[in-house]
Amino acid sequence: MFGKHRGAKAPQKFTKLFFATDVHGSERAFRKFVNAGKFYGTDLLILGGDITGKLLVPIIKDGGQKYRAMVSDVRREVRTVGELEQLKELIGGMGFYYEVMDHDTFEMLKKCPEKVEEIFVKNAKERLLSWIRHADELLRGTGLKLYMTGGNDDDEEMVDLLNANQTETVVNPEGRLIMLDEIHSMVSVGLSNPTPWKTPREEGEEGLKARIEESVRGIEDFTDVVFNFHAPPKDCTLDVAPLLNTSTNPPTPVVRGGQSVMANVGSSAVRETIERYQPLLALVGHIHESRGITKIGRTVIINPGSEYGEGILRGVIVNVQHDKVLGYQFTSG
Repeated sequence: MFGKHRGAKAPQKFTKLFFATDVHGSERAFRKFVNAGKFYGTDLLILGGDITGKLLVPIIKDGGQKYRAMVSDVRREVRTVGELEQLKELIGGMGFYYEVMDHDTFEMLKKCPEKVEEIFVKNAKERLLSWIRHADELLRGTGLKLYMTGGNDDDEEMVDLLNANQTETVVNPEGRLIMLDEIHSMVSVGLSNPTPWKTPREEGEEGLKARIEESVRGIEDFTDVVFNFHAPPKDCTLDVAPLLNTSTNPPTPVVRGGQSVMANVGSSAVRETIERYQPLLALVGHIHESRGITKIGRTVIINPGSEYGEGILRGVIVNVQHDKVLGYQFTSG
């Protein structure tokens, strides 16, 4: 005779999410991310900010099928269509954009930084749109949703493009309360506190605090709320990065005794908000080197780190239940 033991309770359902951040234009990292839902059997995907790449690489046509490019200070020459496609794939996998041009155009662009910026923006927009289309095609009909936000390196033009091209499966959650399941909700803020790089979406701590307060307005119970904040809280072990000398252009690491000096560069506004509201979970990024997990009060805080330049996707699987983070697992591949 088989039956449920008297008084035994059915196991409570939990939600399994996959979180990654700071892919910075890497084609390889993004495609791995979109495939992670099926691979790990998760219920949803969350991609934190900084989706825009950092560099435009000119591919110069030297005549016939011969092309050359400098990639990370390495000169690369290709002589066939197949090799050219491999070069493009290499550049895209590292998070860079590329533009094929002849030598005369290359020389002209060296004198026209505004034209270079125009080409950079064109490429960045094309890649973001291709990512949205790819994710929508792959996820449509699976029940999976991808929540993607901008970060401090993503200017308002890129965020506007993301907003204008959302689909049923690819959603920008920033600026609204999102229900992740029947009980868990999420608020998202992609801006950061000031950095030495003066990136497009930075706010002073008071301004950032006001943005965060606006995002949580109306929430009375934070028991099952997830914070998706690009900047980590200050002094939490997940915000440790090399201290930079801002008197140089570009800023350079401060070195003492042959070692880089490290500093806590997270946001005091984010920390104050977490201390005050004590959400269930805080998903953060921004500081690539500070992969790890910590707690402030009851709040579990996770930064999966980033190694996008190598085409590696660093992420984290998190299982959440009512009033509980059941477990987590960092991933890398």
